[in-house]
Amino acid sequence: MIINHNLMANNALRNMNINSNNASKAMEKLSSGLRINRAGDDAAGLAISEKMRGQINGLNQASSNAQDSISLIQTAEGALNETHSILQRMRTLAVQSSNDTNTSTDRTSIQSEINQLTSEVNRIANTTEFNTKKLLNGDLQGVSDFQNAIQKSDSTFANGNVKISNATAGLSAFSSTDVVRVNFIKTVDSSGANLAGVVSTSGVSISTVLGNINVANVKISANKILISNGTHTLTLNVVAGDKVRSGDSITISLQSIQAAQTDSSKQVRAQIGANAGQELGIGISDMSSKALGLQKTDGTALDVTTQSHASGAVTLINNAIEKVSTERSKLGAFQNRLEHTINNLGTSSENLTSAESRIRDVDMASEMSDYSKNNILSQAAQAMLAQANQQPQQVLQLLR
Repeated sequence: MIINHNLMANNALRNMNINSNNASKAMEKLSSGLRINRAGDDAAGLAISEKMRGQINGLNQASSNAQDSISLIQTAEGALNETHSILQRMRTLAVQSSNDTNTSTDRTSIQSEINQLTSEVNRIANTTEFNTKKLLNGDLQGVSDFQNAIQKSDSTFANGNVKISNATAGLSAFSSTDVVRVNFIKTVDSSGANLAGVVSTSGVSISTVLGNINVANVKISANKILISNGTHTLTLNVVAGDKVRSGDSITISLQSIQAAQTDSSKQVRAQIGANAGQELGIGISDMSSKALGLQKTDGTALDVTTQSHASGAVTLINNAIEKVSTERSKLGAFQNRLEHTINNLGTSSENLTSAESRIRDVDMASEMSDYSKNNILSQAAQAMLAQANQQPQQVLQLLR
C-alpha cells in the first residue's frame, strides 16, 4: 500500500471530469437545440451546413425577388390594359369617321378626341413606373428576339377581286409602319381591266395615313405597285388575271419589324436563383404612340379628317392593338414562368432546410438519454472518488 499517490482517486477524478464535461456538452446541445455549436463539435458538418445555409438564404431571397418581379410585370400589364381601352376607343372613332355621313365639322371633333387619346397613350408610356423605374418608354426593351421576325406587307382589296403577293424586295429598307390606299376611280374599259392596263397613276387616287411615305412616291406600272421611301423602292406583285373596276380600292399595310435590341443592360434582370448567373431577363417594349405606329415621325397624330385617311387609320390602329396584345401576352408568359419559379424555389428551400437540419440540429430524445447517462456516471464517479479518498486511511491500521 502507498500513500504518496492515490491512483484510485486519480482514476475516479479523471472519469468524473470526463463525465461532467460530456454532461455539460449535452446540456449545451439541449439548451440550444443544435448538434453543432462550435467547429469542434463537427468540423466537416459545420462546413457543409454553412454552405447549405447560404443556398437556403439565397433561395428564399430569390423567391422574394421573383415576387417583386411579378409586381413589376403586373404594374406594366395593368397600364397596357388601359392602353388597350384607349386603342379600342380610337378604332371606334376611326370607323365612325370612315362613314361619309359625317360632315367636316363632325370629323374635326373626332380628330380632336383622337389627338387627346394619342397624347394619353404617350403619357401612360412615359409615366408608368415601378419603384421609380420607368416601364413602358423603351428603357427596358433590352434584348429582343426580333432577329427572326418576318417582315411583310398586308394587303386587302375592297371587293375581294385582287390579291397582292409579299414584297419581292426592299421592305427591310422601310423603317416605319404606314398604310397606303389605292383607289381606282376609273378603268380602261367598262368590262374591267387588270393592273397591266394601268401604266401610271392616271385614274387612280392614292393616299397615305401617317404620311411617312410620300404619295408622289407611289406608282403603278404593269402588274406591280411600286412604293418608294426616297431611297429604296418596294415592289408588290399583283396576281396575274385579277381585275379592278371603278370604285375598287386596295389597302396596303407596310409592317416593318423593330431593330433587334442587343443591349442587355436595358432590361429587368430578375435574380431568380441562389447562385450567380441564375437570372431572367425581362424586356418591355416601347409602348408610346410613335412606337405603336399612331404618330408620324414629326409627332402628329393619325389623321381621320377624310374618309380615306380614316379608313386607313383603322388598319394602323388594328396593328397597334395587335402589338399591345403581343406585349401583354409576353408579360403574362413572364408572370406565369415566375410563379412556377417561386414554387420551385420553395420546394428546393424546403428540401435543403431538411438536409441542413439533419446535420445541424440535435436529436433531443437521443441527447437527453446521453445527458442522463453522463449525469449518472458523473455522480457514480464522485461517489467512487469519495471511496478512493478513504482508501489511504487504511494504512493507519498498520501503524497501531
